[in-house]
Amino acid sequence: MVWNQVYDPLDNIWLSASVAVLPIVLFILALTVLKMKGHIAAILSAVVAAGVAVTVYGMPPLKLIGSAVHGIFTGIYPVAAIVIGAIFLYKLSVKTGKFEIIKSSIVSLSDDKRIQVLLIAYCFGAFLEGAAGFGAPVAITAVILIGLGFEPIKAAGLCLVANIAGGSFGAMGIPVTAPSALTGMDPLEVAANTAHIIPFISFFVAFLLVFLIDGFKGIRETLPAILVCGGTFAVVQFVVLMTIGAELVDVLSALISLGALAVFLRFWKPSERPKVEGTLFAWLPFILLTVIVIAFTYIKTNMKIDLQINGIHEKIIKHPPVVGEPSAVGAIFSIPLISTTTAIILTATITIFLYRISAKTVKESAKETFDELWTPILTICSVLAFAYICNYSGISSTLGLALASTGSVFPLFSPVLGWIGVFLTGSVVNSGSLFAPLQTITATQTGIDPAAMVASNVVGGDMAKMISPQSVAVAAAAVGIVGRENEVFKFTVKYSVLLLIVVGVLNLIIR
Repeated sequence: MVWNQVYDPLDNIWLSASVAVLPIVLFILALTVLKMKGHIAAILSAVVAAGVAVTVYGMPPLKLIGSAVHGIFTGIYPVAAIVIGAIFLYKLSVKTGKFEIIKSSIVSLSDDKRIQVLLIAYCFGAFLEGAAGFGAPVAITAVILIGLGFEPIKAAGLCLVANIAGGSFGAMGIPVTAPSALTGMDPLEVAANTAHIIPFISFFVAFLLVFLIDGFKGIRETLPAILVCGGTFAVVQFVVLMTIGAELVDVLSALISLGALAVFLRFWKPSERPKVEGTLFAWLPFILLTVIVIAFTYIKTNMKIDLQINGIHEKIIKHPPVVGEPSAVGAIFSIPLISTTTAIILTATITIFLYRISAKTVKESAKETFDELWTPILTICSVLAFAYICNYSGISSTLGLALASTGSVFPLFSPVLGWIGVFLTGSVVNSGSLFAPLQTITATQTGIDPAAMVASNVVGGDMAKMISPQSVAVAAAAVGIVGRENEVFKFTVKYSVLLLIVVGVLNLIIR
């Protein structure tokens, strides 16, 4: 049975939006004011979203269940699978003693924690974002910071904030290329439009990270390093976006920035640094992971297992103005045989043989990983169930249409659409799929460049990555603070909102 989405069930778009936003407001209040654990807040919000979808939007109960199931499946794979793989690889590195060498190699560049955050969370994190994305950068960099002695909440929060430097272009530029293809635009044009804003944000983030560790005093004491690191990153990011596109911008910006900072540290603070033996061998698992992920990205294959979600696949119809013409919504759960997850599995397998790790150590690492991640997996699955209910029911589209009705000041609110999309889905790619067509239609109707609005959807969405329930759950799981997601959310939310306002204002001024 086919069901048609309704976007204004109360015959007033702002009244409908005020009801549609209730599950999101509840989730935020549950984490910040009520201080609930992440999985409880997510389950409660999913229940409220389900109630709104059925009673206000008229969504059939079976389609509601199908939407939630699709979200849960996506939560398990690829999101939870990536976290499990990343933590397992980290535990192998710790148990073999190789992580101590990794830590020493970082300290040999600088034992200053403010500089270490720039090296690991900012540069290496952006590199991983460009190579892998989908939660892996935050998980891996957070556990490295923990190993360097950072307090768990701060490690998680810092990595989430740092992730926005490269978050607009993760996994080889897919957040730009996917919505560009969806709307029939030139991806280079969309990438160039993001260059008007995101390099300034990236540059600011380098200062913000140091400020979060040591305030203005820290910025004064490390200013030369911040300028070299953040300045190099921003300049390379701008040039690549304007000339090459989004595919390699994170990888190139991160590598050049990391190299510039490493070289600068040898002159800016002359000192005798200890020689670290076996460094390359210790870093080998993470080097292999990066190489394999990049290789897999360029392997074009359709090898995957597709499972249709019965009852909702092509049984829900989207309507204008959310889309150009009525179209059925697909609901296929895909398991690609070549992906970031399989890259992590392959890397872990190679690492076991290279390091000659005993079966006992492998078993212990696997058991510890699964024991620690049961609750985070529940949180991730609950969050994705909540997100998919909002998307399939039309709740998300109602919020988008309300913002799109703002007319000439739409550029101010355009990034908010991306922000809401990432908050709900945890992915800049998914946010683009959700709202890029609406951005294009609204831009055309108001006489604004559609490519600019699709770009603002990407940039605005990036500002939500640090507070996306999915991202927060991944970060909390990585640093071993399951049940304290509310503290991580509280750490990042004010910076997310602040940067979203800055992006909106800049977008209004330059458009």
